[in-house]
Formats: sequence, C-alpha cells, structure tokens
Amino acid sequence: MNSGFGGLRHPRITVGGASGRLGFRRGVWADRGSTGIKPARVFRWREYLLDAGVWAFALPVATLIRLDFDPARMTSAVVGVAVLTAALLQGLSGWALGLYRYVHPYGSRPDAQNLLLVVASVGLSLALGRLVVPAPDDFPRSVPFIGLLVAFVIMADVRLVGRARRERAMRPGESAAPALVYGAGHVGQHVIQQMSRDRFSPFRPVGTIDDNPLLRNFRVEGLPVLGGRAQLGQVARDTGAEVLIFAIARADAELLREVSDIADAAGLRLLVLPPLAEVLQGRAKLGDLRDVSINDLIGRHPVDTEFESIAGFITNRRVLVTGAGGSIGSELCRELMRFTPAEVIMLDRDESGLHGTQMSISGHGLLDSDEVVLADIRDEKTIEAIFLNRRPEVVFHAAALKHLPMLEQYPHEAWQTNVLGTLNVLRAAKAAGVETFVNISTDKAANPISVLGHSKRLGERLTAWFAQDTTKAYLSVRFGNVIGSRGSMLPTFAAQIAAGGPLTVTHPDVTRYFMTIPEACQLVVQAGAIGRPGEVLILDMGSPVRIMDVAKRMIAMSGRAIPISITGLRQGEKLHEDLVGLGETDKRPIHPKISHTGAPPLSPGDLVSNHWILRTTRAIDELLQERAEKH
Repeated sequence: MNSGFGGLRHPRITVGGASGRLGFRRGVWADRGSTGIKPARVFRWREYLLDAGVWAFALPVATLIRLDFDPARMTSAVVGVAVLTAALLQGLSGWALGLYRYVHPYGSRPDAQNLLLVVASVGLSLALGRLVVPAPDDFPRSVPFIGLLVAFVIMADVRLVGRARRERAMRPGESAAPALVYGAGHVGQHVIQQMSRDRFSPFRPVGTIDDNPLLRNFRVEGLPVLGGRAQLGQVARDTGAEVLIFAIARADAELLREVSDIADAAGLRLLVLPPLAEVLQGRAKLGDLRDVSINDLIGRHPVDTEFESIAGFITNRRVLVTGAGGSIGSELCRELMRFTPAEVIMLDRDESGLHGTQMSISGHGLLDSDEVVLADIRDEKTIEAIFLNRRPEVVFHAAALKHLPMLEQYPHEAWQTNVLGTLNVLRAAKAAGVETFVNISTDKAANPISVLGHSKRLGERLTAWFAQDTTKAYLSVRFGNVIGSRGSMLPTFAAQIAAGGPLTVTHPDVTRYFMTIPEACQLVVQAGAIGRPGEVLILDMGSPVRIMDVAKRMIAMSGRAIPISITGLRQGEKLHEDLVGLGETDKRPIHPKISHTGAPPLSPGDLVSNHWILRTTRAIDELLQERAEKH
C-alpha cells in the first residue's frame, strides 16, 4: 500500500545524478562523492596513446586494402611517416577540440562527437598532405580516407567497451529492490540511466511499462517494454518487481489515480517524480523520487506557461499583491519573481503571513523593507494612499475571506471584505493608473447560492465595471479549491487521521474541483497576460473529485482503521460546484486551459441596494431557525 498522505512530508530518494554517487542517510539520499572528472588542464595520456596506437594499425590496414592485400607492394617508410604524422595530428586536434582535456566523460555521447571531429580532421589533413607532398604509388591517395573510417570504428568500439565495463561495475546489487518504470519516453530513459549507473541506488530496473502499443518489443536502455498498465499485475509477478516508478513528469491527477489503483492491486509501491514546475524552478531534481501523495492523486494539472506573453506585462513592472500573506497570495509573489519585475509589493493585514512570504522570497523575515506593506483593504483611505505613493502598474487582488460556513454566520464580514474591500482596491487602482488588475475569484461565484459566492460574484461584476470605466485590462480569474491552503480539506483530513478520526464528510456524493497552489498561480499569472478588459477567465481544473473517495484513499494510505462520519451539507453548500455559470461561455481562444467569459458590469453606486441586505438577512434568519430547532 502506498505510504503517506496529504499534509505530511515524504522522504525524497535521489537516484544517481551529476553530483556523483549517492547513499542513504536518515531517510534521504545524500551525495557520497564526486564525479571524478579531472580539471581540463590535465592531458589524458592513456587515452591518447591508445588512439595513436589505433592509427598505427588503421593506416597499414587501409594501405593493404587499397593494394589488394599485397604486402610486397607496401613501402614501410612511407606508411611509418604517415602513422607518425597521424599520431601527432591526433594529439594536437584532440587537445584543441577537448578530446584529451576531460571536457566530457570518456565514452559519452559528446566524447564520441569530439572523437569524430578529431579523426575526421586527422584523415582530411593526411589526404591534403598526400595531394601536396609527392609520394610513391604504393601509398594511394584514398588510403587516408579508408584509414579514417577504420580508425574511428576501432576508437569508438574501444570507448564503448570501456563504458560498458564501467557501467556494469556501477550497477546496483541484487539487494536493491527490483523496479518497473512506467513511461518509455525521455524521462523514463533518464530514470533508468540514473538507477543503472549508481551502485548505491535502492532500486534496480527490471523492465518498463508503457501504454503505447507501438512500443511493444521496444527497449529503453536495454530494458524491454513489457506491456501497458492493463498487464501491470502479470508483469509484476513475472519480474518480481516491488516498486513502480512513475516516470511521466507532466501527468495529470486522473492518470496518476488510475495507475495508483493498479499498482496497489499488483502489490507495488508507487513512486513519483516531482512536478515539472518544481524541477524548472530548481526546487527539485529530476531524479528525486518520493511516495505518491494525495496531492498528486487529486491536484496535479500540468501547466504550459507562455513565458513571452507573461514577461510582456510583468518584467520591469511594479507589481502589487493583496493578501500576500495567504496561501494563494504568497505563491503568486514567488511565481512573479521568476519574471524579474521592478518590484513586488506584498500587502496584507496579517503580519505573520507577510513574515513567512518574505522569508520564502528574500531569505529573511526582517519586515523592515518597503516590499512588505501592512494594511487592511477595508481601510479605503489607507489603501488609496499606498497606491498613490507606490504607483503599482500591475495588481493581483487575492485578499479575501474564503471560508463558506463562517461567512454564512457572519455575512456582514463578507460584505465588508469581499465586496467593499475589493471596491476600495479597485478605486485605488484607478486613481493610481494601474494598467492590469487581476481579481482572484472562486468557482462559488458561478450560480452562487452562498454568502461567499454572492460576495465574490459582486467582486467580478465590480471589476468588469472598472474595466469599462478605465478601458484597461481589469479582469477576474475564477477557479476551485486549491490543495494545502490553510483550513482546506486535506490538512483537515490529515489532522483528523492523526487524532484517530472520525473523518467528516458532508455528503457521500459531494464533489469538488482541485488544483495545487503552484499550478493555480501559474495559470492566474498566465490569465493576467491574455485576459481582456472585463472578462472572467476560468481555469480548467480537470474533472471534479468525489470527496468520499479522497477520504477513503487517505485512510488506506495511513494504514489505520478510521471511521467516516457523514455530517450533511452545510448552509450555502452545493453538492457539485460549477465553474461556468448559466448563460456563460466556455470559449478558449488563446490558452487550452483558460476559458473566457464575461460578467455584467455593476456600478459602485448600485451596490447600496436591498439585494444584499435581503440575501444576508434571510441567511441569518435561516441559521437562527436551524439553531433554535437543534436546541
């Protein structure tokens, strides 16, 4: 059974890698030596002398071939001069092109490319010399070309044999767990290479799995493709595999869930690679393997980020993020730093949240610089003064109250923060001449039935009105639940499991959309680059996930017997959330994972109406009635 569950840290296993041999230490794999590559100033004498000896064999053989294998027609002195010249040229060319300077590992692909260049330069130089310098007919002009081919084949074979011997010596021993690799592409090839060339690897590859029928009988690094996921159980029994390494870096959660279920049924421990975004940002290595987590199974949605369009509106711009101390706001700040803005102004009323965000970005939490701003979006005058003083050019508005049942109890707080607070930020942005304004919304704003949904829908409509008023790129981005945010489902389930249960689920059939925070923020930034004034951009979050299935998975992964309690849907909750509301479109003209729709503009002057009062009053009355019935 796969180990670990959401909210807990998983030990990472680094297999191979450019840093050298790796060994196990305190649950992780750590560097246990260097690559042994010597400085480029050192001349590889042994390799050079071996290659020079190859020329001493290749040129006489080439001459014999040209003279119909009649040694009596050969002139030893002429051939000897050619051999000495070739050896000298081999050394000079090899040094100049890096073949003998430890620029590349011996026997590697770059080393073979350098070898071809060196041998070709030596052969062509000999051929040119034969044309210029008079020589008897017993050393024909074609000999250098034949010798070139013979020499390259022998030198390459010597390198291949040496490489094969070294790799065989570095293979993991029989004590390493036999592992299957799921994915016969470039990532799978890389993982197999790293395992096969690391004697300290805890795993040894025994075969590959791929669902592409065209790859049957295909071999990856000498290992056969033994079948697809449908044959995984039989392949595991035939090979004795204990581990399945999922080597598809851009796989989504749906595929991972399917493979996880099949791996469990086959008795295989499933290990996954880190998301590609973490690898590209330097937060993980491609060889870092870990047990599959619940985050992977419900929230992975690989994002294709169009860096050029993003850089066009972020690079060298002043960017302000409200709610920068929260889960979404802090990740947005980290994501924005990749595009070298002129500055990122982090605004929040939570000083502890700002401290954590600054720590993750600047490496310190001194809170004494002007990049952190302590303010409440409810304070209209303060927000306006900050905007007029700092003059941001791009704003990401992530500050909001988000807990649905809490806002059902206190609807006035939703009005003050999510509606009037958003209005304050919009007015300040207009006064400061902000060019791009991105309002972070929620799927609960689509066909809203809750206080939270109504408040965020008003935020979308206000943003659309300011887009109309300013003719600038003021837009909203709507998405569902993010994994790992404070107070969200997975940390709650993890805490309940740690406490011995029960896990509380509102309804057996309730579903929700999920996405990891980094992937959601990548799409938010992308949406800001492609959105048009007044639009509501909706992020594609894949298929909705049944919460009961998540609860059962987490219990199974914990290895404990934990009961599940059905509590019933709370006031304002839906059984199934909507991403696209009634009358809205799902057009995707630019990015395949971002839909474009609109929101009817709402003038700030129309906010003070009976609609909100009636809606919130009814919610309070229903809540009080429900409590009275309970007592």
